[in-house]
Amino acid sequence: MELVSVVMLSYNRKHDAAEGIRLLLAQDYKNLEIIVVDNGSTDGTIETLSEIFSQEQIKLIALPRNIGVAAYNIGFEKAAGQYIVVLDDDSFPGKNAIPRMVEAFQKNDKLGVVAFNIKNHATLSNLSDQSDQSNSSELSDLSDTTGGYSMAFNGCGAGIRKSLIDRVGGYPGEFFLYWNEQDLAIRILAAGYQIRSFNDIIAYHKYSPANRESSRAPFYYTRNLYWLTWKYFPMLKLIKDTLQLIYCSFYYTLEQKTLVYLKATLSALLNIKKIKRKPVAKEIINKLRLTYKLAFIYYK
Repeated sequence: MELVSVVMLSYNRKHDAAEGIRLLLAQDYKNLEIIVVDNGSTDGTIETLSEIFSQEQIKLIALPRNIGVAAYNIGFEKAAGQYIVVLDDDSFPGKNAIPRMVEAFQKNDKLGVVAFNIKNHATLSNLSDQSDQSNSSELSDLSDTTGGYSMAFNGCGAGIRKSLIDRVGGYPGEFFLYWNEQDLAIRILAAGYQIRSFNDIIAYHKYSPANRESSRAPFYYTRNLYWLTWKYFPMLKLIKDTLQLIYCSFYYTLEQKTLVYLKATLSALLNIKKIKRKPVAKEIINKLRLTYKLAFIYYK
């Protein structure tokens, strides 16, 4: 049984984090290394988790301040498993998700990321998905339950090869929040690996009715979209899409009567030295099919 490292990032959700860890410890797949990186929580998360769980059950890394998605990279570096499961503190894998993930990796050497099928935690008490309830003896053929090739993955439930993270790097720390999964996905695809989604490899997520820091969300979402474009897009598409982003920034500034998009545009320009340009094949970028307008109305 391969060692699997679970890297969970926690931030001011001590009860959710504790519940997620309990569910991980209850998994049938026992060869787990659980790494919890606390991102400077102020709600007593460190104390709570330390009281509930032993050092043998979890490896708890306490950061003095919130450094955003870069905190995941600390957990990635500490991970000893061949495969890493990435989770939020309010998400957890369904029954049999981890052994199915391991089998998927073992069957395909070019599989870089297993994108879990993310379901709303509210449906957990009313489970009807037999693929999640089936026992571990029914893992013989994943081909019939493959959702297909993907160009990205959801960071609240995904499996990644540890060797691949070591090779291409982890999340872009300069992003702080948002688009970090897409950034890593582009590098994984450029390295010649696949991202595949599997309908029967399930994770549950406690969807929040509102972002905990919604005032910051449109800023990072917009700024990082500029940076993502400038880092990886071929020059002609970079110019075209940058002009589209600038247009959207001004248009939605007027429509929504907010300066957040202009502030994000200015921040992207002033801090451009934080990113390093590494253009990838246009075939990869063309398949991303990013709809820029959605970035400006998602948090409207």
